[in-house]
Amino acid sequence: MKLATCSLEDRSFVAVATEDGRVVDLAAADAELAREEARPPHAFFHNMIDFLEHGSQAREAAEKAVREAREGSAVHPLSGVRLRAPVPTPRKLFCLAGNFQDHIEEGGKKMDSQDKETPRFFMKPASTCVIGPEDSIRIPPVARAIDWEGELAVVLGRRGKRIPRDQALDYVAGYTNMNDVSERKLKIWPRSEDRPQDRWFDWLNGKWLDSAAPMGPWIVTGDEIGDPQDLQISTYVNGDRKQHNNTSQMLVPVANLIEYISAFVTLEPGDVISTGTVSGVGYVTGEYLKPGDRVEVEISKIGVLGNPVAASSR
Repeated sequence: MKLATCSLEDRSFVAVATEDGRVVDLAAADAELAREEARPPHAFFHNMIDFLEHGSQAREAAEKAVREAREGSAVHPLSGVRLRAPVPTPRKLFCLAGNFQDHIEEGGKKMDSQDKETPRFFMKPASTCVIGPEDSIRIPPVARAIDWEGELAVVLGRRGKRIPRDQALDYVAGYTNMNDVSERKLKIWPRSEDRPQDRWFDWLNGKWLDSAAPMGPWIVTGDEIGDPQDLQISTYVNGDRKQHNNTSQMLVPVANLIEYISAFVTLEPGDVISTGTVSGVGYVTGEYLKPGDRVEVEISKIGVLGNPVAASSR
């Protein structure tokens, strides 16, 4: 199942994208069923986090709503709606640095055994970073080197703490694409010297710019993905493929990442974990994004996340 957040005119809704190029508005389809079945409409179809929190109950109700949906107010052509980020505001947005050997080494570093032992996580401010398909990646005045990082993102569907790796995928609702947009040369104020800790925070703060987490086009549920360690990832800039690898090459696979994070953070439905990028980022060649560019992240079994690049005045 492909779960999407869509908007049409002034209304946003949770939908299922079908294989024939349509989307079913789950709240509208369920309202029709509720009238026929003389019951109240389900309350969990109005936003993606509510939907995810209700787990199998929401999933089964969605499957029924899609089967019974009629042409009309509940069914729209995909081309007639706007896709938003599938989880417009994740509760928590985790990102992973250095989870592919080729990306570690393309920057001139040599991978060592500890790169497999300690996943390096940071977080992005989801309410201002997350944007959806076809929303613009905005380059603000402080930016000097905006880079792309195509990644597989994991969407959590259950609450959990200290989740063992052999159960971790049971906590996953599905998977989507993310672009961990990064400013490589951020320095907001002049300073007398560049200490290592200052440069580290420049790197971290360069991950936090507005619009720096394009996500989508939808969540593909775990049953359709199967093994998350067997997916092809590619990133294109203006049609040229810059990145390509397979998730089998992750140093720390998805289940282990969930086990690691949940050892110290309670994971919740709607949390997103972006699992790290592969080689081919722009800073190696000095090629960075500029207004007018277009970036696309493509992952097998999921689809393509496309975003234009535009200048921002602030």
